[in-house]
Amino acid sequence: MGWKTLDDMDLNGKRVLVRVDINVPVVDGVVTDATRIQRIVPTVQHILASGGKPILLAHFGRPGGERRESLSLNQLVPTLESAFGAKVLFAADCVGTEAELAADALQSGQVLLLENTRFHAAETKNDPDLAAGMARLGDIYCNDAFSAAHRAHSSTEALARLLPACAGRLMQAELEALEGALGAPKRPVTAVVGGAKVSTKLELLGNLIDKVDYLVIGGGMANTFLVAKGVDVGKSLAETAMKDTAAEILAKAETSGCTILLPVDVVIAEKFEANAPHQVLPADQCPADSMILDAGPESVAAITEIFGKSQTLIWNGPLGAFELEPFDAATNAAALKAAALTRAGQLISVAGGGDTVAALNASGAAKDFSYISTAGGAFLEWMEGKTLPGVAALDQ
Repeated sequence: MGWKTLDDMDLNGKRVLVRVDINVPVVDGVVTDATRIQRIVPTVQHILASGGKPILLAHFGRPGGERRESLSLNQLVPTLESAFGAKVLFAADCVGTEAELAADALQSGQVLLLENTRFHAAETKNDPDLAAGMARLGDIYCNDAFSAAHRAHSSTEALARLLPACAGRLMQAELEALEGALGAPKRPVTAVVGGAKVSTKLELLGNLIDKVDYLVIGGGMANTFLVAKGVDVGKSLAETAMKDTAAEILAKAETSGCTILLPVDVVIAEKFEANAPHQVLPADQCPADSMILDAGPESVAAITEIFGKSQTLIWNGPLGAFELEPFDAATNAAALKAAALTRAGQLISVAGGGDTVAALNASGAAKDFSYISTAGGAFLEWMEGKTLPGVAALDQ
């Protein structure tokens, strides 16, 4: 990897422009989940401790290139101050005279928060002039927003090419975890891919087949693969139009030496609602009036046996309708097994994607995974084998 970290930079006395993701939920002026803020604390505190002056660049919501007070970053100042244990000043723009004066006046031990970058329509166009205006505010650029790295925007891509650039602590952890899981992993490698639709995960499945030893397919997308194998899935969620594509994926896996695991037994119900009457049946015996809502216990046993043989696990997407009990059972059981193996030092486990993180948190397994990515789209694009503009720009 050609990118630098904070340890490679002389930060003392320098203004450090840090691109962060603090796009946190706010209700009535109160931050309801500060996870994203907590995750940038190590970077900000390292810069402060090294005598540097952190200047934060971030987007917030989707203002569509115009100033909207409800999406001003000013409302986050108190939460940031308590997280950093430092004075946070605010500039009402991210470029221009006011921002430049604020950056020049910043004292050691203080943090400067710049206004929402997306108040400028040019930000999402990767505009070089906007990036040049941002570059005037700092001496060093640090990207700590892996979650925005799949976007080529002025503050994530163009700006990185105008100043000495490095990865922040969160970006570094994310890249090292993903490189360890997919770049040069310890084998055997298992991937769990779940979720509703094959169509949204086609590129992901195509890339993983060449890189992993075992591929566990769950959720609604498993039904489409069952259909491709000639199984009647009743009223289950399935993309019948994708069955030929699913069959091609199965064939490709066979020639690539990748073993695909589909459910052998399933939990079925007539209604998609919590605690609906349900039963376990072989995967090929779903009644016409019922739907598959989870993988069954035999399937879970097969999955956890594979986990036990593996040294690396990559997880994206739940195995069933995890938001409704008891159709969270397969996801929970598999997640807890992965967590136990990770705790025992037998497995490196990396997971990402919104539903995945929610499911792992609900099961209580998240805390024991080696790495949980909060990046969503960027995590998925990395797993698809795509080059992320925000990461490539650090490779100077």
